[in-house]
Amino acid sequence: MNSPWPERLDLIVFDFDGVMTDGRVLVMADGSEGVMCNRSDGLGIDFLRDANIPMLILSTETNPVVAARARKLQLPVIHGVKDKAALLAQHLSDHGISPANVAFVGNDNNDLGCLKLAGLSVVVADAYPDVIEVADIILKNKGGHGAVREFCDLILKHYSETTT
Repeated sequence: MNSPWPERLDLIVFDFDGVMTDGRVLVMADGSEGVMCNRSDGLGIDFLRDANIPMLILSTETNPVVAARARKLQLPVIHGVKDKAALLAQHLSDHGISPANVAFVGNDNNDLGCLKLAGLSVVVADAYPDVIEVADIILKNKGGHGAVREFCDLILKHYSETTT
């Protein structure tokens, strides 16, 4: 069996809800919303940034919490997107990035197009069955429970082993 890993990664794209969060939303009396994230995911993001691996958050969610978390993680974000696959394809074309050198981390049916487009498709442990079927890598952790950190660690381990 061939390795699912691209020779190099030019971009990692993370879905937000269900990947960086556990998919739950806390609705306050004033209508504002909050989500639960995992701090270790942020440290994993820092490690990838230190390794000069470009990253992006791509989400259909319109809530400002997505941009707030992206700012905290110092990641570029595109959110409020209806057709994520079309936007991702355009983003890659605009930046001269081959889809073969992209990893996409998702969890739900609205991620299918991106998972099929990316050279490396990754899903969290509690992803929906249709999404699991197209995944190259199924993480052991659930979304919002360290799945992003797990993937960051896998990336660093894989590429450090292939360059030594």
